[in-house]
Amino acid sequence: MRELCCLLLFLFGVASANPQTNSYLFVWAGDDAKKSQDFLAVIDADSKSPHYGETVASVAVPGATGTPHHTELEMPESGLLLANAFESGRSNVFDLRNPDHPSLATSFGDLDGYMHPHTYVRLANGHVLATFQYHGGHEPKSDGGGLVELDEHGHLIRSGSAMDAAAKDELIRPYSLVVVPSLDRIVSTNTSMHYKNERDTRTVQIWRLSDLKLLRTLVLPAGPGGKEQMLPGEPRLLADGKTVLVHTFSCGLYQMEGIETDKPSVRHSKTFEGERCAVPLRIGHYWIQTLFTTHSLAAYDISDLAHIREASRVTFDDQQKPHWIATDSDGRRIVLNSGEYGEHRLFIVNFDPVTGALNLDKSFRDKGGNTPGVSMDGKSWPHGFRGDAYPHGTVFSRTTTAANGPVATGSE
Repeated sequence: MRELCCLLLFLFGVASANPQTNSYLFVWAGDDAKKSQDFLAVIDADSKSPHYGETVASVAVPGATGTPHHTELEMPESGLLLANAFESGRSNVFDLRNPDHPSLATSFGDLDGYMHPHTYVRLANGHVLATFQYHGGHEPKSDGGGLVELDEHGHLIRSGSAMDAAAKDELIRPYSLVVVPSLDRIVSTNTSMHYKNERDTRTVQIWRLSDLKLLRTLVLPAGPGGKEQMLPGEPRLLADGKTVLVHTFSCGLYQMEGIETDKPSVRHSKTFEGERCAVPLRIGHYWIQTLFTTHSLAAYDISDLAHIREASRVTFDDQQKPHWIATDSDGRRIVLNSGEYGEHRLFIVNFDPVTGALNLDKSFRDKGGNTPGVSMDGKSWPHGFRGDAYPHGTVFSRTTTAANGPVATGSE
């Protein structure tokens, strides 16, 4: 009996020290023909796996397509991922705790009169803070939306309106946000998802985190090109915990300081090349920027904001219009796609957080394919759909710390 116990303890120790190292991509996607259901696909993202880049599973969302758009930017610890179908105004919650068997946990629509959510950010208390573009209607003259705090199952906690009498001439359409916990602040941006049918936007807003009170609306100043301030997109908090950088879809980069004071400041820091620049990331002291117009992904050293310099770049063919990017939990791999705007292909780019070097992972490709990247077109998916699909929000599975190092799973 003693020998048996020792053997079991030994085997348990081996299993604990050598856990599975599976890694996955969760891809929020839609039928390019807009006839079939939206779905979430699971793809093998373990570079050591013989099935690297192959589909593992998929799950459809009942009903007509709602136009898959953003997911959360990283996989939450709970294993429940929020993803919006923007045109329908629906939010979907996917249970990805078992990546081999993904499921739709729930879905929800308007909350407290707020409509069409866009960005979801997790709070320290486990709740979700989301931007909603409209309130009470979905027309060009409808009121702007606001921020809504909810639990991860879609139950309302509280909300705050983004409408500001001091900015009555500005179009308010909450787009994205960043939380600044140490200063009890939130910074949100305004860009209409329907900007071609509405007006351009050029404002960012500062809120108090503790009660969701809107404090101030700031107009971004014009850059040297005259249009960089248009269509504010994604704000990112720097490592100092107080400085916020804001990108615009018009290829501007703006620096915000003093957001906890009565006199916050915002100034132009850089103009990226091209006419359109989409989702960015901050990894350490590097700003990773999608350059939609020039078909590129570039890393910029922002350790000295007065002298931002390009550290590295990956350039794709003309069919790619880089739009969405997200990183794995150690900041060394970036997933990229063009959304519905370019070729329906997923790429993985390796990143060195020390040097800022970007390198395309050429081994991530379709089985038997000669082209880097995994296509979403012309495939049969496990849930029954066959055809061309476009990816949008895409995240890596979560990595946990184990005795031998990081282990990627659906959740911790």
